[in-house]
Amino acid sequence: MSSIVVPGAIGGTADWYLVRSTGVVTLLLLTASVVLGVMGTMRFSAGTRWPRFAIDALHRDTSLLVLVLLVAHILTSVADGFVSISLADAVIPFGGSYRPVWLGLGAVSFDLLLAVLVTSVLRRRFGYRSWRAVHWLAYVSWPVAVIHGIGTGTDTGAWWMLALTATCVGAVVLAVGVRLGAVGPADGRVGPAGR
Repeated sequence: MSSIVVPGAIGGTADWYLVRSTGVVTLLLLTASVVLGVMGTMRFSAGTRWPRFAIDALHRDTSLLVLVLLVAHILTSVADGFVSISLADAVIPFGGSYRPVWLGLGAVSFDLLLAVLVTSVLRRRFGYRSWRAVHWLAYVSWPVAVIHGIGTGTDTGAWWMLALTATCVGAVVLAVGVRLGAVGPADGRVGPAGR
């Protein structure tokens, strides 16, 4: 597929802009999904207007949107003619010729999220414990995706991208800190005063 040149753009193509934008928005949504997932483990509710089931639904819907945008990111990366990236490179880690480590980390993150999706869809067949064990891979995929973006993103050094990445990292660190602070010392359960 040939690239479409955007008139007036400085050295850019429509494909390149789509690759960048889908990558950035995927990072934002993946961060939101991770934060909602961490907060969901605390039985978090945002009051009566946002009961826990609404937070859980938002987490699930955000996670599905992450996968849709991630597939768009992958397809636009393959379609962009600037570098040679195949669909196999997006799924098989570290096999490509273009930035194999950084692109490979993106493939690892995608594979982990795909495993979470498959086990979530087939949750009843796998059982809760197996599903839960695989679901933890989502928390592993997030830092791998962040590192992938830092290593291969063309805007990594831009002030706005640095600020965005720092904000995403800060949000997850804050959520994990709140989560760890909610664990009671006596029995390790979540809740105020260990309840």
